[in-house]
Amino acid sequence: MLRLVVRRLLQLIPTLLGLSVLLFLWLDRLPGGPASAILGEKATDADVARINRALGLDQPVYVQYWRFLKRIFQGDLGTSVQTGQPVWDEFVLRFPATVELSLLAMIMAVVVGIPLGYLAARKRGGWVDIGAVSGSLVGICIPVFFLGLVIKEILAVKLGFFPSYGRMDTGINATDVTGFAVLDGILTGEFDASWDALHHLILPAVTLASIPLAVIVRMTRASVLEVQDEDYVRTAESKGLKRSIVRGRHVLRNALLPVVTSVGLLTGSLLSGAVLTESVFSFNGIGNFVKTSIDGRDYPVLVGFIMFIAMVYVLINLLVDVAYSIIDPRVRVH
Repeated sequence: MLRLVVRRLLQLIPTLLGLSVLLFLWLDRLPGGPASAILGEKATDADVARINRALGLDQPVYVQYWRFLKRIFQGDLGTSVQTGQPVWDEFVLRFPATVELSLLAMIMAVVVGIPLGYLAARKRGGWVDIGAVSGSLVGICIPVFFLGLVIKEILAVKLGFFPSYGRMDTGINATDVTGFAVLDGILTGEFDASWDALHHLILPAVTLASIPLAVIVRMTRASVLEVQDEDYVRTAESKGLKRSIVRGRHVLRNALLPVVTSVGLLTGSLLSGAVLTESVFSFNGIGNFVKTSIDGRDYPVLVGFIMFIAMVYVLINLLVDVAYSIIDPRVRVH
C-alpha cells in the first residue's frame, strides 16, 4: 500500500509542473500583459511599468517562470488585488465552507444514487428503472444555477422552509474552532449554531448534488447490469450461495469499482465547480470569492484557485487509488 501511494505521488508531480507551465503562459499572454489586466484599460504606461517592476515582469521569461514556480512550491499564491491579503490566507478562510457544502452534496448523491442505481438495475424495465433513468437525465440537463434559483424561490422565498442566503444567521454568535460551522457547533456544544449552519447548507447542497446524483445513478445501474451477467456471479448462484451474499459480495462490490472513480472525480468537480451554486445562495465559500474575483479581474486569485484545486484533485485521485486497492487488492500489483 505504501509503495502504491509513493508511486502515485511521484506520477502526479509532472501533472502539477505541466499545469504550472500552462498557467504561466496564460498569464504571460494576457492582453497587454498581467499588469494591464490588473490595472484595467485606463492604466498609463508609467503605471504598467511600475507594476512590471514590482512583479518582476521585466525579467527574462525563464527567470519569471522560476520565481513563479518557487513561490507556488513555497505555498505563496500571490496577493489578492481586491482584498490586499495573501491568496492562500483567503482560500484557507473560505475553504471549510466549500468543503462542508461539497461533502454534504456528495453524501446526498452517494446515499441516494448508489441504492437507486442498484434497484434500477435489479428491476430493469420496471417503473423504478424508468423513473431513475428519466430522473437522472433531467438532473444532468438542468443547469445548476437554474435549479438553484427555482428551489430557492419555492422552498425559501415562497414557503419559508429554508434560509435563502448565507452560511449562518447573523444573530447567532458561534465559536470558530476549525472553520467548519457544523462541526464547530458540535465540538463547542453550541448545537443551535450547528443546526443553523446545517439548515443553511441544505438547499445549496441539494442544488450542487443534482448532477453528481444523476451521474452516480446511471453509473451504478450500468455497472451492476454488466457485473450481474459475469460468469463468476452465475457460478456463485449455481453453488447455492445466499442471494444476499451473491448480490453484496460478488455483484455490488465489483460494480462499485467504476463508481468509486466517478465519486472521486465528482468530488473534485464539486469543490472546483461550486461557483454558481455559492453565487445563487450568497454562500461565503471559495466559489463565491472566485466569482467576485472574476468580476474584478483579480488574476492572482484565479491563478491561485486553479493551482489550489489542482492540488485538491491530486489528493482526491490518491484517495481514489487507495480506495480502489481496498475494494480490489489486485490493483496494488499494477
